[in-house]
Amino acid sequence: MLTRSAQAAKRSVFVVDDEPEIGNLLLDAMNQFGMVGKVFATASEMLSALSNETPDACIVDLGLPDMEGMTLINEIRRQSSVPIIVLSARGHSSDRVMGLELGADDYVVKPFDPREVVARIRSILRRASDQPPPMQKVEEARFQGWTYQPSSHCLTSPEGEETFLSTGEATLLEALLRAPKRVLTRDYLLEHGGRDESLDRSIDVRISRIRKKLNRKNEPACIRTIYGSGYMLACDVIWP
Repeated sequence: MLTRSAQAAKRSVFVVDDEPEIGNLLLDAMNQFGMVGKVFATASEMLSALSNETPDACIVDLGLPDMEGMTLINEIRRQSSVPIIVLSARGHSSDRVMGLELGADDYVVKPFDPREVVARIRSILRRASDQPPPMQKVEEARFQGWTYQPSSHCLTSPEGEETFLSTGEATLLEALLRAPKRVLTRDYLLEHGGRDESLDRSIDVRISRIRKKLNRKNEPACIRTIYGSGYMLACDVIWP
């Protein structure tokens, strides 16, 4: 049984779902644990609110009346690294993989227990807060022309283009950046925040997303798969 935690107090969560009953169920569950929820019926309403306020997490239903939920996830991820939980009646593994590939941090299938959703929110927020803080005076990592800022999950290309990583992606990339040219096993990466209990392929999916963001023509991939072992960042890293 879940217990109230002072750490959850004042946490804000945006929920977009066109079924009022579901929104009310989630609001009641979040209120019981000190979270402040805001419910929106359409994607456009949530995006408008996000332009003025950044919540601690977002819950996105895939079946929205004005925009495909996957498109909304992509829009949110372009602007922010806020944790995203997908809420959907689509329980097929391909849908879960697609959600993770677009940058979602978790996936809950309807029907659901509201307490489970709250537990998943708290788990994601705890995972984000438990990430080791940057070393003193270290604000960014530089590698192969790229710059990564752990505090904001912002990845900047050599051309100056910025993109934001999800919490799961950020955790994996930082683990690799902290141990360049060393093989990190899948078990190690799972232990360091890459675990998605609903999908065993979560590590591979998130590594694939990071690779796509780091992909540049005529340059070797900096994240290598060491078959039978795990993954390795095959380049030097500077923490100024």
